[in-house]
Amino acid sequence: MSEPVELLQQSDVIELEVAAPDEPVRTDNLPALPLDTQQYKRVLETALLTSAEPLPLSELKKLGDTALDYNQIETLLGEIAQDWQDSGVELSRVASGWRFRAKPEMQVYLDRLNPQKPPRYSRAVLETLAIVAYHQPVTRGDIEEIRGVAVSSQILKTLEARGWIEAVGTRDTPGKPELFATTKQMLDDLNLRVLSDLPSLDEIGALLEQEATKTE
Repeated sequence: MSEPVELLQQSDVIELEVAAPDEPVRTDNLPALPLDTQQYKRVLETALLTSAEPLPLSELKKLGDTALDYNQIETLLGEIAQDWQDSGVELSRVASGWRFRAKPEMQVYLDRLNPQKPPRYSRAVLETLAIVAYHQPVTRGDIEEIRGVAVSSQILKTLEARGWIEAVGTRDTPGKPELFATTKQMLDDLNLRVLSDLPSLDEIGALLEQEATKTE
């Protein structure tokens, strides 16, 4: 909640001395005026456009001098998103915060600037990722039980190197096997905010089939 506004007492009123005609009025001793909401909105927009990483509300709040709460900042962010609705980029909220990104339909054109193909992952890698995402935290043994086949260490290392899964602890069973869970980075890469935004298992299955076709 924002801090309550205290009424100024008469003794707190700043009085300016009338300067002589050849002396300009000094303003360097005056308190800085807070940014109005429209200026704050421009500052938010600029910060988001120039940031390489998503910015959380806690960071965005530091940008202004106004005592706006998170709900008010989100209202301004909603206005910014509306302003850019008809452009080739969009403002979206992901797990790590807010960010601008190119709309999916623009990617085919942007790829011409960087023709290198993105890495494609095997069906085994994607199935393992899906199992971790929907059943986390899981051990390697859990993944093998669900998939029905052995899971190589390289598969887990690939997902860890990509920043999509991480070890979050160990299970209190003999051998203390590591527990794996997905990361905020995975959600950011999929342009999702929370795990509940993940597509259904049926949709994941269809995506895996498409990916398997590409890699054959």
